[in-house]
Amino acid sequence: MNWSFRIFRVAGTDVKVHVTFLLLLVYLGFNAYSGGGQAELIATLAAVLGVFACILLHEFGHITMARRFGVLTPDVILLPIGGVARLQRMPDEPRQELLIALAGPAVTLAIAAGLLTYLRLTGDHTSAFSFAVDAATLPGVLFQINVFLLLFNLIPAFPMDGGRVLRSLLAMRIGLVRATRAAVTIGQTLAFVMGIGGWFLTHEIMLPLIGFFVFLGAGAELAAVETRSAGAGMRVGDMMMTHFRTIPLHARLDEATRMLLEGDQREFPAVDNNGKIEGVLSRENLIKGLTERGPLSTVEEAMSANLPQLDPGEGFEDALARIKQSGAPALPVVDRTGALIGLLSLDNIAELIQVRNAIRKDDGRRTR
Repeated sequence: MNWSFRIFRVAGTDVKVHVTFLLLLVYLGFNAYSGGGQAELIATLAAVLGVFACILLHEFGHITMARRFGVLTPDVILLPIGGVARLQRMPDEPRQELLIALAGPAVTLAIAAGLLTYLRLTGDHTSAFSFAVDAATLPGVLFQINVFLLLFNLIPAFPMDGGRVLRSLLAMRIGLVRATRAAVTIGQTLAFVMGIGGWFLTHEIMLPLIGFFVFLGAGAELAAVETRSAGAGMRVGDMMMTHFRTIPLHARLDEATRMLLEGDQREFPAVDNNGKIEGVLSRENLIKGLTERGPLSTVEEAMSANLPQLDPGEGFEDALARIKQSGAPALPVVDRTGALIGLLSLDNIAELIQVRNAIRKDDGRRTR
């Protein structure tokens, strides 16, 4: 199930909202209406939407700076804990990551400065430090929350902005992988303290929820960095499977089932009568096809078609990104003539990474 929905697109970046954010709006709206009626409902929703507009501008600060270094951003997702901009790849240098990480807080600082200027010009600057949420003091509420967001985001809890600043500074001295491990350790420690301490101090779920997402995000980021490091310098031709079976487009699914059970192969390139690649039949495709169409339906009806094709000279990171973006567990590898010469799957990439990491650890032990 897709838990995020696109609401609009800005300069090539999809702005998505997570279903939990909609649930948050419903929850806050219900509480506001129960406590103060329609006026309180309108004021609360205006404040929440205003805050998330500021958060979206914060994320586009990151996005704009990333584009200066040639790093594209496919989408940004609004969550109950804030926004997450997904970069297509890691910046090439720690200095670039530092500037990208600081760009978001710089936008938040500019918003806070603009709101404070407005409040002073209108003679309402005292509301900037008021915690009351009502329509008359909305600019003051937004100022106060932006100041909080600025300070909160600069906490060195990776992968928050402050943690990314810390990681980039460490990477300049000790390298990306070691810097990421150090930043993740600090970030997960702070996330744990944030979650436990926040619950006992406030008995509210928000801080534990933020701590939980930070903890998971840090672990996922470390795994991604270690994967990229282990695959550095490798090409598709170094990783692809060259011994595999193909399956005809018009073969029945009961025949495909026998092929699946006869060996360890889980994805089968589907070819026409001339041996031209037309798609890939995965184990998931097969099970879905058997369930929906039955064993006498054909491979062509069940396979994933119109998949991107990889070149054997393509780099590790680009190939991994293309596989993930395609949503398929494997992609065909073709030569310049379009002939099928290999198959690259997420499973054999994971196995290769495990082998390379094991070799590196063994080499590290021998050099001590």
